[in-house]
Amino acid sequence: MAPMIVGSNTTNIQHAKPIVVGESEHVDDASGLSNSDPTSAPQTPALTPITSLPVLKGKDDVILVTFQPDDPNDPMNWSTAKKWRTTTLLCFMCLFIGLATASFSAGITDMCKEFGVAVEVGQVGMFVFNASFAVVPMFLGPLSEFIGRNPIYLGCYALFTIWFIPIALAKNIETVIVARLLSGCFGAAGTTIIPGTLADIWSTKERGLPINLFSFVAVFGTVAAPLWTGFINQNIGWRWIEWIQLICNGALLVVELLFLSETRGGLILAKRAKKLRKETGDSRYKAASELETPSLSALLSASTTRAFILLVREPVVFFFSLWLAFAWAIIFLFFAVIPLTFQNNHGWSQGIAGLPYISSIIGTFFAFAASFHQNAVYARVRDQNGGIPSPEARLWWSRVGAILLPVSLFWFSWTQFASVHWIVPTLALCPMVFSIYLIFDAVQNYLADGYGEYASSAISAQGFIRNMLAASFPLYSTQMFTNIGYQWAGTLCALIATVMIPLPFILMKYGERIRERSPYAAATSAVTAAPLQQRLSEKVDMPYAKTTSSPSRPMDTYIQSIEEKHV
Repeated sequence: MAPMIVGSNTTNIQHAKPIVVGESEHVDDASGLSNSDPTSAPQTPALTPITSLPVLKGKDDVILVTFQPDDPNDPMNWSTAKKWRTTTLLCFMCLFIGLATASFSAGITDMCKEFGVAVEVGQVGMFVFNASFAVVPMFLGPLSEFIGRNPIYLGCYALFTIWFIPIALAKNIETVIVARLLSGCFGAAGTTIIPGTLADIWSTKERGLPINLFSFVAVFGTVAAPLWTGFINQNIGWRWIEWIQLICNGALLVVELLFLSETRGGLILAKRAKKLRKETGDSRYKAASELETPSLSALLSASTTRAFILLVREPVVFFFSLWLAFAWAIIFLFFAVIPLTFQNNHGWSQGIAGLPYISSIIGTFFAFAASFHQNAVYARVRDQNGGIPSPEARLWWSRVGAILLPVSLFWFSWTQFASVHWIVPTLALCPMVFSIYLIFDAVQNYLADGYGEYASSAISAQGFIRNMLAASFPLYSTQMFTNIGYQWAGTLCALIATVMIPLPFILMKYGERIRERSPYAAATSAVTAAPLQQRLSEKVDMPYAKTTSSPSRPMDTYIQSIEEKHV
């Protein structure tokens, strides 16, 4: 006997009548009840309404538990208020972790003096934190598919918060470096799997603003930290940078523990199926995640090996990853350059020398505003294309960013003179960060749209290069600007950015043609769902069960999100 796939609503279990559909049974069109002898098979409670999905038949009969279109426990059906509560909590987590990334840099000089080591040794604390962001997400993404988002978020964020204590109490530089490494390993969860979580709760059409907000806090948190940490280090010492972050992150952790809800639909359904098996004694109840999710080892293999395969075989992934990595690394380069410029050339104190970051923050707000126009351009092109999205439409504003980045770097480099008023190089920081934000947003979205089922691997690949390059830049930034000279070191960066200007223009014109030739980029979201649906159809015992509701949308959503691992 092959049972039908049913929708799950555990609140109706007590009142539901049994529905058993087998090969020789007749299903009453009106009631959906079997007219066969009820004693001939186990009495299986049906959870109403029944969804229009095929019946599974394999080695063991299966009753597939799915969400109903109006099920309030489906994260996609949450109220707008609950969705925004979750989005806000995640964005604050991302913001505080971003602040921790850069805050450490303000106290490096004084910390190294206290421990009697070179500043370059202290910079290793920056390196290991960012390097962990390059590697750890490849393991956290697959793990979140198995145990859910919340255990990863809350467990990792709690451990991230704890590691501020050994840094603040450290008696030697080795303790600081190890604590920073572990802090980065656990902090990576609070930034890298957020896009996947937003995809769990927001539909494609609704996702624009939440994703924009995530991009905003990711950049804002990174560039805003030196604005206040310089004053803390100057007035009460570098250890208090860590103590204050411990207090702030500890308070946020309590809020996250109280109000952050699980968004992984597959995990919610798996718990429902487990509950049904326990309450009914019928082992046939299964969630899609229990049937179709690859093993953890398979997901780990896909998240690592496939990412590097795409880097080698896909020129678009390689060059776009390199472009974003360089732009992102410029932010970390300037953590050393800005103090050199304003403290050495203009004689400012450390706290005052952090004020030019206000210009960077303004650039972030301008870019956030531009992202709304970018979304409108993308939507317009999609509508003109009969509802089919065009990844190249994501690149409209990135062309502006590609031009402004070298312009702003030239501008800053050749105004780094004591004789030039401080406002001139300060103003250059605004278009610089503005352009970096636009490049960050465009590359992330283009790879997500252009590589379909391989998007998570493409994003993992760019995340690896981006964070490794950002980790390495602070190690030699001071020496480069001191030995080559402020102006010529900045010019070198500007020339590299100039070489990369054509990238978005080339893809705007030839991107579709390039994707057509790629075995990876050819896969789209529509194609992604096909293999599983084909496997389901091969197992059907009846074409479709009689139903009283529409087909189950969350199945397709789940299929497409099996591999979600964002960096």
